[in-house]
Amino acid sequence: MMEIRPLQPSDSLEELTLLHAAYASLAAQGWNFTAVNQSVDVTRERLAGAQGFVAELDGRMVGTVAIRGPKPAGEAYIADPPPPLYTTPGTAILSQLAVHPDCRGQGLGERLMDTAEAWAREQGFERIALDTAEPAEALRRRYERRGYAAVGGVRWQGKTYASVLMTKPLACQASHQT
Repeated sequence: MMEIRPLQPSDSLEELTLLHAAYASLAAQGWNFTAVNQSVDVTRERLAGAQGFVAELDGRMVGTVAIRGPKPAGEAYIADPPPPLYTTPGTAILSQLAVHPDCRGQGLGERLMDTAEAWAREQGFERIALDTAEPAEALRRRYERRGYAAVGGVRWQGKTYASVLMTKPLACQASHQT
């Protein structure tokens, strides 16, 4: 049975770095997403200050997503300064979305995004933001179907592609964030 649950301190970040397998098809297209070959240390860094969720099937991690509030303006986003959208109060940032190739086509990515978006709403965030490779048309369409709209772009240091910044308004159930 598939379970989506919060990431626990006792969870293995080595196992969570299933991102490599999930992003291999994108690497084959020439897009060097950070998740293609990120180390466990980078996984740990990207989860710092975030709420991670994992999808587990028969005790095995098969999906992941992270959601966090805005970054402080001076804090790096991986190796770069964050774009202004990622430092805007009221903005939650979605990242690290991955589903193991063995489990694709079962709606797991949608369930992980539902979970992250629900968490952001519960925390009182006004909008959720993410970025993806500009040439990754299928990913962009997927996010657009969920209500995300392109609001700008960014060129991350060392990447073989430009990224599109996307955002979606959230109907807040609480108002803990400003």
